[in-house]
This record gives sequence, structure tokens and C-alpha cells, in this order.
Amino acid sequence: MLLSLLQKGFGNDTDLNCAEKILYGASWAYNLKLSPEALKLAAGFGGGMGVESTCGAITGGVMVLSHLYVEQRAHESGRIKVLTGEFIETFKKEMGYEDCKNLKANYRNEEVKCNPVIFKAAEILDGIIAREGIRK
Repeated sequence: MLLSLLQKGFGNDTDLNCAEKILYGASWAYNLKLSPEALKLAAGFGGGMGVESTCGAITGGVMVLSHLYVEQRAHESGRIKVLTGEFIETFKKEMGYEDCKNLKANYRNEEVKCNPVIFKAAEILDGIIAREGIRK
């Protein structure tokens, strides 16, 4: 769902960063109905939080999982730690992930931007959400 939406160019015309593409796209693909104020929270996570640290596609994915599988707070959810761990570990294994800097070096160029990274995060999210179901 999310992967297909992103592959069709969702977010390209609005210059979204990696975290924004994942969160905005997920809101659309999974009908999360996130408010503009909630979506805006992803802005500072692009480019590895602006310092090439943790990839925005990962932080965006964690935001999606949190929205879907946490009622109020993380400590109330026995699943969020497991699901985010699965998401991140799968991403690391499949992308050779160390940080945003190494992802940019290996996957980003001016033609495709960070799409290979974003698409992989979306693919992994789609798999987890298909298995777990959408809970709001």
C-alpha cells in the first residue's frame, strides 16, 4: 500500500524529506487521518535529523508504528518495542544501515534522491502492518 503510493511519486511535487514522505504517505495509504499539526512533527527528522544520524525513513516508520500500536504511551504497549525493533533490524540487514550518512553514500543521487531507502522502509512497514493489522 505505502510502497505502491510512494513508487507512484507521492510527495515528489511537495519536496518532502524522507521522514515526511513515510509519515504523510502512511497517513494517506493507511487512512490514519493525521492532522497537519501531527504531520509537521516529521519535519526535523529528515537528513538524519539534519546531521546524517538516524535515517528519516526509519524515524518516520517508527512514528507510523507508534500511531498504530500505542494507545497513549509507549510503556503501556507491549508490542511497540518489538515492532520497532523488527522494523529497524530488518532495515539494517537489508540496507547495510549504519547511519544516514552511509545510506546517502550508497543509495542517494540527484536523479533518484533517497527513494531506494524510502521504498525499502515502506516495504518493511507494509509487511509489518499487513501482518499486525491497522489498530487505531
